[in-house]
Amino acid sequence: MKLKSFTYPEKEKLKSRKLIKRIFEGGEAIKSYPILIKFVLKDADTHSVGVSVSKRNFKKAVDRIKIKRQLREAYRLNKKELQNIDRKYAMMIIFIGKKEMTSKNIQETVKSLFKELQ
Repeated sequence: MKLKSFTYPEKEKLKSRKLIKRIFEGGEAIKSYPILIKFVLKDADTHSVGVSVSKRNFKKAVDRIKIKRQLREAYRLNKKELQNIDRKYAMMIIFIGKKEMTSKNIQETVKSLFKELQ
């Protein structure tokens, strides 16, 4: 695997408000506690991914930022699982747990959810 395949380039970041609204209003979801992935099909050449952590569960911004960083890293390391799929998704990876987890546990959970998407 090339080193470039482990990047998280700008074109893969989910920023479109319309697309995010579409994901939350009518998207499908798969869940493996403490991670929920909501997604919709999109017509583009790459997947788009955003991450979210609830302010209700983690009051301190430092904690939310740490978990977001772990979620992005889990996506970056496991996106090769999504490359075998012909369909392209716009997805939000949402941390719904109430306690912090290790990066390894988050990565394993994200990897198993990506395998479910296939």
